[in-house]
Amino acid sequence: MATRQKDLECAEEVIVSQTLNLHSISFHLSEPTSICYQETENSMHLNISKQDLSHFSRLVSLLLTIKMECLRNLEFHNVEWELKQVKNLGGVLENNSSIKQLVFRRNIFDVECLSELSDMLKNNVEIKEIMLSESSIGSVGASLLASALKVNTSLEELQIWEDSIGSKGAEELSKMIEVNSTLKLLIVFDSKTFTASPLISAVLARNRSMEVHIWSGNVNQASYKVVEFVPDNSTLRLYQADISGACRISVALGWNSTVRSLDLTGIRLKSRWARDFRWVLEQNRTLKEVNLSKTSLKDKGVVYVAAGIFKNRSLERLNLHGNCFGGVGIEHLLCPLSRFSSLQFQANTTLKSVTFGGRKTKIGRDGLASIMQMLTTNETLTSMGVYDDESLRPQDVMKIFKCLERNASLRRLSLQGCKGVQGEMVLQSIEETLQINPWIEEIDLARTPLQNAGKTEKIYQRLGQSEEIEPEIDMLKDMNMTEPKSCRVFICGQEYAGKTTLCDSIYQNIPTQKLAYSDHVRTLVKPVEQAITTMGLKIRNIEDEGIKLSIWNLAGQHEFYALHDLMFPGHGSASCFFVVSSLYRKPSNKELKTPIEVEEDIHYWLRFIVSNSKRAVQQCMLPNVTVVLTHFDKVNQQSQEFIAIVGAIQRLRDKFQSYIEFYPTVFTVDARSTASVSKLTQHLRKTSKTILERVPRVYELCNDLIQILSDWRSENQNKTAMKWKEFRELCQIKVPMLRIRSRLDNKEKVEMRRKAIATCLHHIGEVIYFDELEFLILDCEWFCCEVLNPMIKLDVRKQKATETEGFIMTKELERSLRGSMQSQIFGTGSKVFDNLEVDDLVKMMMKLELCYEQDPSNPNSPLLIPSILEDGRGKTQRWPVNTSDCVYAGRHLECDDSSHIFLTPGFFPRLQVHLYNKIKELKNQHGATYSLEKYLISICINGIYVRIELGGQLGHYLDVLACSTNNLTETLRLFKQLIIPAIQNLCQGVSLNENVLRSECVRSLTPPRFRRNQFVNLQLLKEALLSVPADTMYDYQHTWDSVSDSGRVILNAGFDFARDLLSEDDFRDVLNRRYHDLYNLAVELQVPMGNNTDALEHHSSTSEETTIDPTFAGIAKGVEIVLQRLKIIEQELKDIKQEIQGLRYYEHKLLTELHQKVNYLVNYNIQVEERKVPNMFYFVKTENYSRRLVTTMLSGMAALRLHMLCEFRGEMHVVEDQIGCEVMQVDNKAVIYLAPYMKKFMKLLTFALKIGAHLVAGMGEMIPDLSREVVHLAHSPLVYGAAGAAAAGVLGVAGAGAATTGVLGAAGAGAAAAGVLGVAAVGRGAVQDRSVGSRDFQQDLRAAQQWVLDYLREKRCSSGKDIAEKFDLLRVRYYDNGQIAWICRRHMYTRRNEIVEVPL
Repeated sequence: MATRQKDLECAEEVIVSQTLNLHSISFHLSEPTSICYQETENSMHLNISKQDLSHFSRLVSLLLTIKMECLRNLEFHNVEWELKQVKNLGGVLENNSSIKQLVFRRNIFDVECLSELSDMLKNNVEIKEIMLSESSIGSVGASLLASALKVNTSLEELQIWEDSIGSKGAEELSKMIEVNSTLKLLIVFDSKTFTASPLISAVLARNRSMEVHIWSGNVNQASYKVVEFVPDNSTLRLYQADISGACRISVALGWNSTVRSLDLTGIRLKSRWARDFRWVLEQNRTLKEVNLSKTSLKDKGVVYVAAGIFKNRSLERLNLHGNCFGGVGIEHLLCPLSRFSSLQFQANTTLKSVTFGGRKTKIGRDGLASIMQMLTTNETLTSMGVYDDESLRPQDVMKIFKCLERNASLRRLSLQGCKGVQGEMVLQSIEETLQINPWIEEIDLARTPLQNAGKTEKIYQRLGQSEEIEPEIDMLKDMNMTEPKSCRVFICGQEYAGKTTLCDSIYQNIPTQKLAYSDHVRTLVKPVEQAITTMGLKIRNIEDEGIKLSIWNLAGQHEFYALHDLMFPGHGSASCFFVVSSLYRKPSNKELKTPIEVEEDIHYWLRFIVSNSKRAVQQCMLPNVTVVLTHFDKVNQQSQEFIAIVGAIQRLRDKFQSYIEFYPTVFTVDARSTASVSKLTQHLRKTSKTILERVPRVYELCNDLIQILSDWRSENQNKTAMKWKEFRELCQIKVPMLRIRSRLDNKEKVEMRRKAIATCLHHIGEVIYFDELEFLILDCEWFCCEVLNPMIKLDVRKQKATETEGFIMTKELERSLRGSMQSQIFGTGSKVFDNLEVDDLVKMMMKLELCYEQDPSNPNSPLLIPSILEDGRGKTQRWPVNTSDCVYAGRHLECDDSSHIFLTPGFFPRLQVHLYNKIKELKNQHGATYSLEKYLISICINGIYVRIELGGQLGHYLDVLACSTNNLTETLRLFKQLIIPAIQNLCQGVSLNENVLRSECVRSLTPPRFRRNQFVNLQLLKEALLSVPADTMYDYQHTWDSVSDSGRVILNAGFDFARDLLSEDDFRDVLNRRYHDLYNLAVELQVPMGNNTDALEHHSSTSEETTIDPTFAGIAKGVEIVLQRLKIIEQELKDIKQEIQGLRYYEHKLLTELHQKVNYLVNYNIQVEERKVPNMFYFVKTENYSRRLVTTMLSGMAALRLHMLCEFRGEMHVVEDQIGCEVMQVDNKAVIYLAPYMKKFMKLLTFALKIGAHLVAGMGEMIPDLSREVVHLAHSPLVYGAAGAAAAGVLGVAGAGAATTGVLGAAGAGAAAAGVLGVAAVGRGAVQDRSVGSRDFQQDLRAAQQWVLDYLREKRCSSGKDIAEKFDLLRVRYYDNGQIAWICRRHMYTRRNEIVEVPL
């Protein structure tokens, strides 16, 4: 007993003397024995037994009298508090402002003590942290703490552990959170989970930056977290919640701005919660990610979520996999991410990633169709995942990948665990998609049958992915990057432009540097060779202040143009262009070029630069171009010719300013004078440094290897090519970073590093290297000049008879190259085959698609080199077959922007090789023939003869012609599946417009110059079919103009049926688009679907190959097969006719419904002024002796005329020869009254045009292109709803329809005018709650009518006689319903039995 008292007395002495500089004091009561000990250097632990409880009061009282500057923390364990002790504690806190933390563990407080503790916290401004653990404060204590913290402004952390504060306590704490803005951390461990909802809701509703952790669990159960919110990463995660709590939390997110990520994985949610969450998505502007995986959401819940996505503008990632919805839910989910018309806006453009699927999700036909529509039309989604799906079949997966061929935005597609991803057909479909779509970066096929079968490795290799544990990026991440030290300068220009002389002058202007051995040799030989000729590519390397300038002098002779594409920089390499043009035709004479000639010279090279830059994989900056004019010393600067040339160059700069970065100064130089070229040289040095700072960085080892490779060449007799084995040895010896240090090193990793460095050197133009080839070309000039150039100049006519139609044997090729490479100067000939084997050369040429082998399986197969083909356009052209049953089809592929872009001279030779390789890859190409001429490809495959011709000045279009004994659909499918994809794959970055050629031009092989205008755009032709009545669509005729030459008729005027120009696939596409447009209109007008409006089904028939034996039985079998196919075709024609009849029936229903709504609009306010003036009016503006319909009302408009429409029910129309009433000027008041009317006028007019209704007869050319006028209505609330996403498709056809007189049919822009006044607000079932919509509609119409009435009174035109005189309308009443209308005199006569005139 004495010992215990002594310990406590010692503790008192330490506290009084403050010798230990205490930071923390911990009191533990009800212990077996009393003891005091020092836990750490600055903390004291006091155990006080039940017998010594009085010492606790004494110690608290002692602390009250002493001010301890260093004390930070007080802890109380197992204390049963009395009121006096709590008051003393308050005094201690008031006296010691340094105390920041209070901890109460297993304490007991009565109500008075809790009240005193609450009062103490109200007045304290120093305490930062309070923790109450197992102290049974209950709801009363929580309420008292809440009342204190409403006032307290210093507390930052509050923890309540293993206590039950109840719903009342939680509500009081939530009220405190709404007031308190200083609390930073709240941790509550409660036995009931419902305490979490009010707390977290208050935090979210008030946008508090408070970290919240709510735990729950009973005594006999493991504890678990209910909810957590971490402001640092803005993530809210719910682990447990009932439906009411989840709803309360979601509602609090509506105006929240602190949560970026919401995770509700595993919580069972219902449609009630989803309905509230829809409002959250519509209102919230900061939520970026929502995870609703495995939440048991069904179709109804997903529909609510999808409705919120329509208006959401912030959400980027949405995860819905593992739920229970089906095709309906998927259809609504993907609707805001899809477009149903080319003129429609995509409702949501911010959502970048979406996932769905699961074993309980049934995608079905509707879901699959929605997925396909989204993938085809979406332009913003970058990631989509379908997980663990069991409903998709392999055929469905193939359709999905087929739709991906045209998607340019999706980067990642995951089909994890999908059972339908299996079989060779699916694998082939994926590979075909990857061949066409270059944008897909990742396809995840984990846990699919295809991966389980080990067939995905090829796909991952194609994508650049790896299934190895160590990914490629990790193998290269420690390789340092740096600014490149090498820049290429391309000197472009026609021959005789002075490019070589200019290069010499630039070289002399730069201070002399130490030259490599090869450059020394070339410097000595160069003057002698120049005395003979300057042919092909020349490269000059210059060292300038640590930067290597590589000047590439491109060959100006036309025969070398086909090689220029191979030299164009890609992958963001440092380069610039000097476009050089001589002011004289030839330097030896004095003929000055005309401005047109100079402009054509420069124009070609600008188009070449732009066209190739579009194909570049990475374009980090616009091509840098400087224009240089040579032979300036011979020109009079003041002459009109020179001024005109300067103006022509300026026009080119203005034309290409969006495609090329021009240097503002045009350099005019005398290429022979170093002084004249000095400023150009300074510009070159400065520009190269600027470009090196802007381009992407390269591996640091590249700059080192440039010098190492140069030294290696000097040590090895200036070898121009290096075997890959030699490169490996060089890296092992000279480059530590690329060295294998021990046998335990990862050899694959080192090899990958070496290949990455070699590829980087290839991109910056230092070497030529391809991964498949086992060598590097170290001298680009040598390869281009002494390997490729001689092949271009090969004269096939001198070869033996074994070489025909461009084919040449490998040995003969080697012999020819050896002969052509012999220099006319002794000792300077090329040694190509000392560095490369013939097989290596052939592999390189095939890799560059410069040639192909006739038979790859034959080692002695002849090679075809397109560049040496002869031009056969002078020969007589005819089809191999020409019978009455032949089908002729043609497509004209033209560059979208031919004034800036063209198919470069190297394109067509590569296409000849590329297309041959594609045909050889086909499985059903047996018996296919393939022949070439210089500008022609001839193919025969499966009975279809195809000609591909290059045409146009500088080759900006291709004509694909076909003659076939098969039907038109099979012929055009060959175009779609083989020919056109191969062309587009080779000209990536260059857009080609597809046009339909006149069949007669194809049949007679009309020369290209006569068929330049004998084609029509494919999409415009489809739009024309959409604009005509459905029952005449199959008989639509496209007319052709005649073609004559010098008065001689080449082609007579004529026409072709659309069915002879388009395939069945095209017609089905048109029918589907027409049906969907009509369906969306029906939804908009509330027309019920009948039995004749079933959705059109996509179906395609595939015919299997059947072999017919050459016997009587075989012939009989063949006849039977032909009869079966004829029956199939006949049935397909009947199906199409039935579809057309169904569409016409549907259009009739739409027209009837539209008239009913217009009649309502005309007569709804029959009592207003007793219809003293007509209701339906429009404005016309007179311009250039023509009248145009006014679509937008603006203040200040003048010279308008007001016209009225005949309002006879169901037959509204424009009154011909109507005088109208002049409107001198539109003021602001008129705009206020008429603007809503005019806006809605446009909408119903568009509806009328869309369904081909005869509602606009008489307007004729007055109707403008309405596409821009009504496109903004896609965002109008009138088009929201079930057809919301497709409504813009309804709007977009107005312009196209208005251009066709036949569509404008017969009757009433008036219907259009008035009907727009509320299509969505009137009619049966339009809106159940009409209080708002109807009121707005009536106000707009009443305001517009009142303005017309006042205006006519002002013009003294308010009597019936005046209206009849100016508008030719009479006031009548219908016998059957007593309604009043203003009608024309024709209706007055023809319908006199239905009406009676009621004059004013």
